Amino acid sequence: MSGNNYLLDTNIILYLLGGDKILAEIIGNKTPYISFITEMELLANPQIKPSEDKIIRDFLSACIIIEMNVDIKRGAISIRKKSGLKLPDSIIAATAEYENLSLLTADGDFNKLKSLNILQYKK
Repeated sequence: MSGNNYLLDTNIILYLLGGDKILAEIIGNKTPYISFITEMELLANPQIKPSEDKIIRDFLSACIIIEMNVDIKRGAISIRKKSGLKLPDSIIAATAEYENLSLLTADGDFNKLKSLNILQYKK
C-alpha cells in the first residue's frame, strides 16, 4: 500500500456522509480504505433509517474493506495492551499499520500511537 491512501476512521466517514466538504477535498480521488470494524460500526447502529442505511452501503461499495487476518489480530492485541485503546480502535490502528496506510481520524486517542502515521482531523 502507499502513503497516498488513507484508512478512514468511523468518525471521518460520518463527517463525510454529513457533507463535510473539507474532508471530501482531503480525500479527493483517492480510494478510501476502511477496516471491517468500521463497516460494522456504521451498519450496526439500530437508529439508522432505511434511507441512511442505503447511503452508508453506497459509500461502503466505493471502499476497500480490509478484513481481519492473523497479523491484524496480533497487532490489535499488542496495541490494546500497550496503549489501552478500546478494542475496535486497536483493530483499526492495527489495520492501518498492517496495510501501511495513514489513519485519517478525528479521535485524539490515536495520538498515543507513535508508530502510526496519524492524520488528525479537527472540525
